[in-house]
Amino acid sequence: MANRYKLGTSRGHHLAIVKGGGDLGTGVAWRLCRCGFRVLVTETAQPTVIRRAVAFASAVYEGAVVVDGITARLAADDDAATAAWAAGQVPVMVDAEGAVIRRLKPTVVVDAILAKRNTGTRRSDAPIVVALGPGFVAGVDCHAVVETQRGHDLGRVIWSGSAAPNTGIPGVVGGEGARRVLRAPAAGLFRAVRAIGERVAAGETVAYVDQTPVRSALDGVLRGILHDGLTVQAGMKVGDVDPRGEAAHCFTISDKSLAVAGGVLEAVLTMLAAQGVPAARRD
Repeated sequence: MANRYKLGTSRGHHLAIVKGGGDLGTGVAWRLCRCGFRVLVTETAQPTVIRRAVAFASAVYEGAVVVDGITARLAADDDAATAAWAAGQVPVMVDAEGAVIRRLKPTVVVDAILAKRNTGTRRSDAPIVVALGPGFVAGVDCHAVVETQRGHDLGRVIWSGSAAPNTGIPGVVGGEGARRVLRAPAAGLFRAVRAIGERVAAGETVAYVDQTPVRSALDGVLRGILHDGLTVQAGMKVGDVDPRGEAAHCFTISDKSLAVAGGVLEAVLTMLAAQGVPAARRD
């Protein structure tokens, strides 16, 4: 469906900066964009994103990426970001330090880095600051936290306290947890030999770290794989196999991402209403 919202630079459109363009951050940015916010995503110079087909972070490597009908485009500076907004797109800036937050003074900042700890987000960064997952305390580091752990509370907005602690155990998808995650068998240079969306079999080589093969532990489709040419450490997550076998799922925003994004939107709209500020309008 075409983007129904004109994401210009008028005063009626609030600016939201999402730190981190992985699959969850992309779901948040996508949903805010669909609801009329001007959105900008910040990333590192070499994102270690796994679900590259549904991650705005991929724009860092590709220049532009389309996820569920919305284009994210790499922006070198503020002028390029303004041009992207005028085209109804989401600019992605390489800005690990968050300098653009201080320059543009957004209404909303969302920390979607998912580092399991706070890497520098402050409640004073914007009138509305929302963080995803563990490592943050609502009312201290940010105004609200959104639960990212699969289960009953996924997507729930937390106004006081923290999200569930990180268990280190991958969530279960299609009956599989840890076995669906591909990890680097050694340190070295990563190179994939299978593409996202392709079917793979248990024991099949899907990538190499230097000359050491990375093999799938189960049958399924390759839902995500690290970008070629990155240096990885032993044990690092480098891919994800989906045992459900639906290739189309590899190219659309996931149920988890949409649930988390819904929680972020709830938190943002709740705070805007509490502050007596109208939400972004539809032209």
